[in-house]
Order: sequence, then C-alpha cells, then structure tokens
Amino acid sequence: MERDVLITVDDVEAEAERIAGYVVRTPTVPSPGLSALLGAPTTAKLELLQRTGSFKARGATARLLTLSGTERAAGVVTVSGGNHGIALAVMAGMLDVKATIVMPRSAPASAKGIAEAAGASVHIADTMDDAFALVDEFKDAGLTLVHPFDDPTVIAAQGTVGLEFAQDAGELTDVLVSIGGGGLISGVATALRARRPGIRIWGVETEGARAMSAALDAGRPTPVELSSIVSTLSAPSASRLTYEHASELLTDVLTVTDAEAVQGTLDLADHAKVWAEPAAGCLLPAARQVLERVGEGAELGLVICGGNTTTSDVAAWAQRFGLS
Repeated sequence: MERDVLITVDDVEAEAERIAGYVVRTPTVPSPGLSALLGAPTTAKLELLQRTGSFKARGATARLLTLSGTERAAGVVTVSGGNHGIALAVMAGMLDVKATIVMPRSAPASAKGIAEAAGASVHIADTMDDAFALVDEFKDAGLTLVHPFDDPTVIAAQGTVGLEFAQDAGELTDVLVSIGGGGLISGVATALRARRPGIRIWGVETEGARAMSAALDAGRPTPVELSSIVSTLSAPSASRLTYEHASELLTDVLTVTDAEAVQGTLDLADHAKVWAEPAAGCLLPAARQVLERVGEGAELGLVICGGNTTTSDVAAWAQRFGLS
C-alpha cells in the first residue's frame, strides 16, 4: 500500500488474517445501561479488553509482523502518549524484537512502567513535539519507526475493529470513534462503510487535542497546540493519510471538553460496568450531540478504545473538575 492512497476493506481483511493468532476478538455487546442513559439503543465494542488494554495491539502487531530480518535485528522505535507505546512494547517483547518507546512527560506514569516491564527502553521528552524529534534521531541510528497512525498497515489493522463490529453488532445507524492521530477511525470507517453502506461515522476529540478538526477546517493537516489531559488522544497533527480518510469517510468530527470526557469515564463505570479511560469516556457526551442532530430512530455504536487509566488518575481529574 502506498501513502496517501485510501486503504480498502480488502486491506483490512488481509490484516485480520495476519494478526488473528496474536490479538483478541473483543466482545461486541448491547448495553442496557448506556441505552437507558442516552435514551437510544447503544452497542459497545469493548477494545479495552484487548491485549495491552487498547486497540493499539492490533496495529503494533501487524507492523511488527511485516519487519524484515534486518529490521527485526535493529529494533523498532515509536512515539506515544501511552497506549501505542504499551502495545508496541508488549507485542515486541512477545515477538523478540527490541523496542524503544519515546513518550512526552504528560504520558501516564503507569504507561511508562508497563512499557519498561515488557522490556522496552523508554525515553521521556518534555513535549510531544520533542518526542517526535527524538524519534527522528533513533530512526537515523537505524531503528525502524512503527508510527502510531501514519502507516497504512497500522491503519488497516486498526480497521479490524470495524470489521468485527460490522460482523457482530445488530442494527446500527451511527458509530462513534475517538480520534488522536486518526489511525483507528480511518480503519474502522473503511471497514464499516464497506460492510454497512449508509452508516454514519462520527469522530470525537477533546478541545485541547483537535488535530483532525483543525485539519478538516484547514483542508490539510496542520499543527495544533495541545492542552488536553487526555494524553492518548494528543497528536500534534493528523497525517495526510488519516486526514484523507477522515475527509472522505466521516460524517463529522465532534468536540467535547476534558471535564465531559472524565464524566464519561465515570458514567461508563456506573452504567456500562466497564473501566474505560477518558479517550473512551469522551464518546458519551458526543453521543448526546449526535442524538440531538439525527433525531429519533438512532441506534448507536461506541468503540470503547481503551482502559489504561488508574483509579487515582480519574479521582484526581474528577476532583479537579468538580465531578461526582
């Protein structure tokens, strides 16, 4: 697959075959609690039950399985706000590939600890921009970059989430997917649009991490200033590849506040009985926006992308925002 060319559902199916022995086919379940909370039938795809606690295991595994012998011997490097770094560290350890993970200082301490425990070398940079710059140095030294979203193999592998959703869910009119750099929603939208024509797909960002919204507004990827607490959604910009998928396939990209995302995490625990991170919690306030726009008859699908957050982190955020 070439860059700047949209992936196809055939690409997604090929990655599904490649990673089948390495990742979990996560549950797709109707949620009576969320349906009652939102006032519309709601089905959840529970990627927080994936290996490494998020969907990121899919793309990381697929890319690792494409490495040549020389690339495997040299090792891989990536930049991550948390989940992609965890996934690459753990799956590289399983596949006996040396991984180097660069994280910004804002990344959760738990993510750093998990990556190190898996055998990866972890480096901390002051900002996400600094982290990307440090990755370039490692690439120049011979390591292979496993990009968190700007890679067609990674996008196609993340799209297996959508393939499974299409196969396992009942009737759906609207599916909501969180956006960081856009790899997940690019793959999911590709699979769902192919398997369920006419379905509406909505991206969700927080106000302090609007990389895809900014790209769609500008007509091209553009740098954004990051201020969100949701480090796992905090990409400094979309890529040309993910922007092209979003502009072609998405109904719209919605924005919520950090406080709303944290409240969504609390609501998911109370009403769906799942412990998700704010990157998934942001879907609930966005779902209310969708229902206001589309009116009666909506049947919602939510991709619960990850659960790698601690109770202490959520408690601290809830206190900061005055949430109950």
